[in-house]
Amino acid sequence: MTDDGDRSDAAPARRERPGGSRARSGAGSNRAPDYVVIGHICGDIQPDGSVMLGGTAWYSAVAAARLGWRVGILTRGRYDVTIDGHVVPPLNLGDDRIQIVVEEAEWPTFFINDYSSGRRTQQITRWAGPIDLRGLPGGWRSPRVMHLGPVAQEIDTRQTSGINPRFLGTTPQGWMRDWPRSTGGRVKNIPLRLPRDFMSQLDSIVVNDEEFVHSRDTVQSIGKAGYGVVTLGSGGAQAFTPQGMVTEPAFPLQVDDPTGAGDVFATAFFCRMTEPDASVEDALRYANAAAGLSVAGKARHIPSRQAIKRLLDRHAREG
Repeated sequence: MTDDGDRSDAAPARRERPGGSRARSGAGSNRAPDYVVIGHICGDIQPDGSVMLGGTAWYSAVAAARLGWRVGILTRGRYDVTIDGHVVPPLNLGDDRIQIVVEEAEWPTFFINDYSSGRRTQQITRWAGPIDLRGLPGGWRSPRVMHLGPVAQEIDTRQTSGINPRFLGTTPQGWMRDWPRSTGGRVKNIPLRLPRDFMSQLDSIVVNDEEFVHSRDTVQSIGKAGYGVVTLGSGGAQAFTPQGMVTEPAFPLQVDDPTGAGDVFATAFFCRMTEPDASVEDALRYANAAAGLSVAGKARHIPSRQAIKRLLDRHAREG
């Protein structure tokens, strides 16, 4: 695995793919990805009507590439088009280590996020539909890490029997959202209910403290054999493990923009946990550093491996 520092590469080239999907591939497209993330790349509608692409698949893919991994995304949607008067940007993640397979849809999943009440409320106005895991290219089914990152009920856990990653992790927020499918509308939070056989496949699950209210039993159950992780914002993170509870504090960094921090944390944690010398304490510390740097930077800042290492080294020297 190589580290390219803070360099951003040119946008991937595009090529057609049979079977109702389009593949967008970078220079590393002849090599299977190490990190595969599955979920909608969604369109977040801004107050001025503009659209910013986001979602777990977006942030986690960029984070994994910044950590030096070859990345594959399986998503569903429609991009580089105008829908309902909103201009949807093209899929340009700015890194040729990222390959994308897009299952075709009429539109992307659109979110409207409202922070005016002091807490985030969400609406889903368009839904891209379910992702068919049979759309995974053959070489993508057994990566070093597979990250299931649903944002809006787009992944059917019954389709996961055909995958065999070395490490399977999930950020399950999309399985805890419900909304009026036929008309679109306000999102409500629902309890997390995952099939027992699927839970036995998981090596790790990562939720935030608000999501933990709706997923406590599942997170603790996964922690009996794997790692059930809860992020706590300025309080750091804790993990339920077979050896008991582990807690690591956050790094004291200024928060400028928290967008995507949870996805950056999860990606860094999953990546670090696959390294042979890593303990869960190491992985939590590493993920806290990655997430801390992401919120301390400008909007959509994703830290590099070098930046994370510098922060960890400085913190070790200080104490």
